Amino acid sequence: MAKGTATVKRVSVGTSGWSYPSWRPGFYPSGLEPSAFLGYYAERFPTVELNTTGYRLPAEEQFERWAEQVPDGFEFAPKLPGDRLRGLGEFEARVRALGDRLGPVRISLKKARDEGALELLLGSLDPSLRLAFDLDHPSWNGVEPRLAEAGAVRVNDFDHPAPFRYLRLRDPPYDDEALRLLATTLRTVSEPAYVYFRHEDEPSAPAYAARLAGLLR
Repeated sequence: MAKGTATVKRVSVGTSGWSYPSWRPGFYPSGLEPSAFLGYYAERFPTVELNTTGYRLPAEEQFERWAEQVPDGFEFAPKLPGDRLRGLGEFEARVRALGDRLGPVRISLKKARDEGALELLLGSLDPSLRLAFDLDHPSWNGVEPRLAEAGAVRVNDFDHPAPFRYLRLRDPPYDDEALRLLATTLRTVSEPAYVYFRHEDEPSAPAYAARLAGLLR
């Protein structure tokens, strides 16, 4: 498990990305080189969203380098753009290079409900992957039982059966009362849960993540 206490009762708290020079000196020390950001981050949080995979799929060697920079128990949550249905096998092969540092895979689908795309994704990706579907369009409402049947989950859903939970917090600021309410909700969840705060130019996301982790102790 990563150094620090940001994983409590199977709740893993982190941020959306880590490679932000503007987080110096509020989170990263002033003189810290960007090449050392990930190692520093991973000493304080046990998970991070890997959003770069949603724009360009890095080489397998890059995933291996990332995995080497973090301690045992740390998990990356790579993004899979659901509108790019070609190359699913290549995506899976490359993120597998993370080894046991591979966490849940977030599948982002922006468009209206498409049963064909959903079944292709569920049928093409190995069932051992933990899939979290990030579904923006309201036409997807009601898909949760199908996801649960496949061992997947809908992002931000706590109301339906699922093997794990995936929460993305995108509307800062979050005051202490909001974070306390969130901590209370997370204490009632029996499944493993992943919580990610959105990146902003200021280092507010790691501050929120640290505060929430403290409330869960």
